[in-house]
Amino acid sequence: MKRILITGGRGFFASRFAKYYKDQYEILAPTKAEMNVNDQQDIMEKFQAFKPDYVIHTAAIAVTDYCNQNPEIAHKINVEGAISIAKATKAVGAKLVFISTEQIFNGNQNVGPFKETDEAKPDTVYGQNKLEAEKLLKEIIAELWVVRFTWLFGMPEKNCGMSGNIFWSTIESILKNERIYASPHEFRGVTYVYEMVEAVNKIFTVPYGIYHLGSENNKSRYEIIKEIFCGLGLEHRIQELLVEDKEKYLKKNRDVRLDNQKSRSYGIEFSNSSDAIQQCIAQYGLKLK
Repeated sequence: MKRILITGGRGFFASRFAKYYKDQYEILAPTKAEMNVNDQQDIMEKFQAFKPDYVIHTAAIAVTDYCNQNPEIAHKINVEGAISIAKATKAVGAKLVFISTEQIFNGNQNVGPFKETDEAKPDTVYGQNKLEAEKLLKEIIAELWVVRFTWLFGMPEKNCGMSGNIFWSTIESILKNERIYASPHEFRGVTYVYEMVEAVNKIFTVPYGIYHLGSENNKSRYEIIKEIFCGLGLEHRIQELLVEDKEKYLKKNRDVRLDNQKSRSYGIEFSNSSDAIQQCIAQYGLKLK
């Protein structure tokens, strides 16, 4: 049985990946309390003891505002931590999958969907950290997989980490009778987390390089949230709770959509964002009133 070490073990993606493949791989998913990504000796001891075949590095500080307000802390975890993991991966002869983000395109003036070969111009600390790490890791390990995620969504699960996502946040607001303000000028792919879990497992079979993974989407944030309402059977509450924020991103659309044509050419398929939302609703049998 192959061994996978996945960092950020309590994270939204990592915890579900570990749970999903627990019978297919031997998995070590240390939390930040169990493995400090800035402690090279601690990392090396755990890597040498476990002897992973693959390392999936997901651990990061991904909260945009926090990173912008604490750039030194963000760099230490997101860049220096990634370097530490890459060095340990190389030392034990494992293969590395580095999880990056659509947000490296957040400052681009041109519109998406963006291909792997498009120049990225991040304007947030988090996006800058990830792009810097991408480049530095290639200097440590010549052959690795860099995987840029779209925005993941899903439901809370027992013994799994949770993070803010468009699907669950919408449901929470509905249950609390809170208004939701959504821009018609913001465009990004939103991907059901379990489609991403299945896709990352397939990365081990494709050539090394950069890959964009996630659902493609041509609808705005406002339109996607409207579809969530309809999928839940709550069309009658749209006018009451959903507010079209026409001012946000009015001067310049926010567009961080990813083109997944390259990954698709290797047989890694995703539903579009609208279909993915309906898939999640059907899987959980969600109908609200």
